[in-house]
Amino acid sequence: MILKGLQVPWRLACMVFAVLLLQGCTSLRGPDPADPLEPMNRKVTEFNDVADDLVLRPVAVIYGEVLPPVVKKGISNFFSNQSDVMSFFNSLAQLKLDAAMKNVARVGINTTIGVGGIIDWATQLKIEKHKEDFGQTLAYWGMSSGPYVVLPFFGPSTVRDSFGLWADTKTDVNQQLRDVSSRNILTLLRLTDKRERFLSLSDAVKQASLDPYTFTRDAYLQKRINDIYDGNPPMVDDLGDTDEAPNMVAPNRIPPPWKQNYK
Repeated sequence: MILKGLQVPWRLACMVFAVLLLQGCTSLRGPDPADPLEPMNRKVTEFNDVADDLVLRPVAVIYGEVLPPVVKKGISNFFSNQSDVMSFFNSLAQLKLDAAMKNVARVGINTTIGVGGIIDWATQLKIEKHKEDFGQTLAYWGMSSGPYVVLPFFGPSTVRDSFGLWADTKTDVNQQLRDVSSRNILTLLRLTDKRERFLSLSDAVKQASLDPYTFTRDAYLQKRINDIYDGNPPMVDDLGDTDEAPNMVAPNRIPPPWKQNYK
């Protein structure tokens, strides 16, 4: 039996709880205000790198070499269609009605004439994809990101996004299947497909960065800000002086999107 008893949401919740406990440990404070848990995060990153080198990456390489491109594309489209379902609910929760309607259209078209999402007709019909997750929803309504954290196996996150990931995992379409084996197979297939698509990117980061950890951290935090503000985040100059913003924006000081007038 394949990974009988795998409980991703429960394990993720335990990880988040452990991170919150470690938050109060002053001995772990790092030099970056956005990353006070840097010493611990680096150790988790080292663990993830070992797990990736030993298991995840080899499996992803074999997956990429064995399956034809058209099959891999169909698998990616299938899981992308499922993510559009949750994007619809999160778009509604963020009062993004236009994005919600486009997500409904995408799911309807791709699930029917796209054979369960294997063929992405919606993109070919120029119906734009709007990816929204629960972490973005929490941010939209003003929840602070909290410290940057690296989760075992899941990688870069923040305290807020860790709770968002737990909620997204708990409500994922695949997790509603009653058959444990089918649920686990789909979960492993999704992880393998995702890892295979990021093979070249992860290799480039390791080769081009003097410190892959800080590069990944800064890139993740900046991407999340861009996601939350739909690619148009407020600038530091618009917020006044702050010592919390190592890059373009201050993640814990900017007003939530619903309080801002941005296009």
